[in-house]
Amino acid sequence: MSPLPDPDHCYRAVQSRDARFDGWFYTAVTSTGIYCRPSCPAVTPQRRNVRFYATAAAAQQAGFRACLRCRPDAAPGSPDWNLRADLVGRAMRLIADGVIEREGVGGLSRRLGYSERHVHRQLATELGAGPLAIARAQRGQTARILIETTDLPFAEIAFASGFASVRQFNDTVRAVFATTPSGLRQRRSRGIPIGGGAVTVRLPYRTPFTGPWDFLAARAIAGVEFSGDGYTRALRLAHGLGTVTLSPGDGHVTCTLRLDDLRDLASAVQRCRRIFDLDADPQAVDALLGADPFLAALVAKVPGMRLPGSADAGEMAARAIVGQQVSVAAARTVLGRIAAAHGTELRASDGEVTRAFPAAAALADATDLPMPQARAATLRAVSTAIATGAIDLDPGADPEEAHRGLLAIPGIGPWTAGYLTMRALGLPDVLLDTDLAVRRGATALGITDLTAHAERWRPWRSYAVLHLWQASTLEG
Repeated sequence: MSPLPDPDHCYRAVQSRDARFDGWFYTAVTSTGIYCRPSCPAVTPQRRNVRFYATAAAAQQAGFRACLRCRPDAAPGSPDWNLRADLVGRAMRLIADGVIEREGVGGLSRRLGYSERHVHRQLATELGAGPLAIARAQRGQTARILIETTDLPFAEIAFASGFASVRQFNDTVRAVFATTPSGLRQRRSRGIPIGGGAVTVRLPYRTPFTGPWDFLAARAIAGVEFSGDGYTRALRLAHGLGTVTLSPGDGHVTCTLRLDDLRDLASAVQRCRRIFDLDADPQAVDALLGADPFLAALVAKVPGMRLPGSADAGEMAARAIVGQQVSVAAARTVLGRIAAAHGTELRASDGEVTRAFPAAAALADATDLPMPQARAATLRAVSTAIATGAIDLDPGADPEEAHRGLLAIPGIGPWTAGYLTMRALGLPDVLLDTDLAVRRGATALGITDLTAHAERWRPWRSYAVLHLWQASTLEG
């Protein structure tokens, strides 16, 4: 399946400036040499002058420059990468998480289990650009963010963005934005916060949007997370720690990051997008679920509900295991004790957030976990598997392989494995049909055979689970 819609459909979306298609494809105009989002407010180009590309990288590789008006490099990501578990989908999630910057194309290929040649051929055939070109487009976006939101010297920005040299950085900025780094900095908006050790970016989404603010607030771990006007949490990243505050904006989520190492910027932004499921296609989800008379009222009440994602695989594994057969409040208390005993103190606290949740390797060796011995043994076993790579719960993991690996660990049953693949991997089609609250919700709605009935909710059963959790409060 190609992520690029039919060209005539693409052009109709451009004519109507339909923002729902931002990120699904990119519009390149041969008469100007510029590529845009479908919703770009500029005058609609003539059909004969328009080309369509599945990725920004493909448009750049074809010689087009990014529009400085609609900022196509900052469009929401394609929802295809959330839904697809094939080689291309997994590769795109890993590239977005910064694997090529950290491990090169060889590291990407090893994680996917294919040769470099095969990975390049698959991406180039389907998306019009290979892994290096896609990573280069991401570096360009990261560089633009740092140029516009900080006063850092350009040499520091070049290496923080993942470029091998300042010359490569300069060449890419000129090629992608048709201006110099100095030119980009001069164009930056007056409203962009500058300095203070923080980087603030806007994370766009497709409407409608109901973010997981309440869900995350109810499960916030003391010292690691805090929910006030927004949601603040610690991040454990490849090169160091950091914090992020996510707060609601007009058509976007405002993301303020404080990082030990700016090389983690692109990865941190992608994790924040996954936490709030910002690349989802809510109209497709709501159209299917809302057509079911049992769910219609719930979907209408909470349009664009998002699937809460994960900031860290080891932390999510701990949440799932600690949360087995206990209340949300009780699990939060236990997780807070674990974080206090084994977490990593931040260089500088961010309000109530003072530490990062323990790394999987730290929990693998922990002997004083505040829970029953059998459950503690399960947590240590899962943490060991994650720390050693025996189980992969990173963005590009093979979902079926991860699920099998989890079920092989004593103490991990279908609910825990399903919950982990739903939240850690962001799988949109997981049905937790053994979950007590899900079953209560189904009963409250009058659904008698949940497993059979849920077949009509594919491929969005994870979102149906969220609605059923809410419906569980209606029973009685």
